[in-house]
Amino acid sequence: MVAELLKAVNLTVGYGRIPVLHDINFSIQRGDFLGVMGPNGSGKTTLLKTFLGLLKPLSGTIERAGSGDEHLLIGYVPQRESLDSHFPLTALEVALIGRFGRIGPFRRPTQDDKDIAYACLRQTRMEAFAERPYRALSGGQKQRVLISRALAAESEILLLDEPTNGMDMVSERAIMELLTELQKDKQATIVFVTHLLSTIERYAHRVAIITSSGELLVGEKSQLMTPEVLTKAYQVR
Repeated sequence: MVAELLKAVNLTVGYGRIPVLHDINFSIQRGDFLGVMGPNGSGKTTLLKTFLGLLKPLSGTIERAGSGDEHLLIGYVPQRESLDSHFPLTALEVALIGRFGRIGPFRRPTQDDKDIAYACLRQTRMEAFAERPYRALSGGQKQRVLISRALAAESEILLLDEPTNGMDMVSERAIMELLTELQKDKQATIVFVTHLLSTIERYAHRVAIITSSGELLVGEKSQLMTPEVLTKAYQVR
């Protein structure tokens, strides 16, 4: 039986009182590799932030596995531009930030926390850069460090917002193959937002498409990656 980690029930999300997505009903299942796509401004990031609890639903509910929200840990990998590259942190220190939710306020990381952060850098093949300043890394390397940070939180779901945005083809492929490896070998549950249809087609197992009218369509690639559905979503043939 497939375990549902997160379930949206009659969910409407938006900013302020302005709805962006209406009456959403779908679930994120354990082991999912779900690609979310849609036109610019359609609400992809809004949906992620609502799942994270950064935005409150306008209506409806989000049901999380466990007896309380704290029992479902969600790791968030933002677009790498959202972390100030001028801040003087090493790659290891950025990965260690992922432990802060478990450490709690006003407590210092232990050696175990540092070991976990380093192990997560090893998972993303960034251990050789552990002491390198984050700001000195390439775009693809920074993205791997941010993924390490999310892994260090020992999250049950990884949410990634445009993980390959602005990368060249080689770097994009390396990041997506890393996520594929994490999903396959580590049984990670991954949800990623992208505007690249080719990335969805190549890597995602399931697809969530946001249409220009604020509808969310969720299903298998064979069902949704069709000219009819994409025309409806993007309003172009």
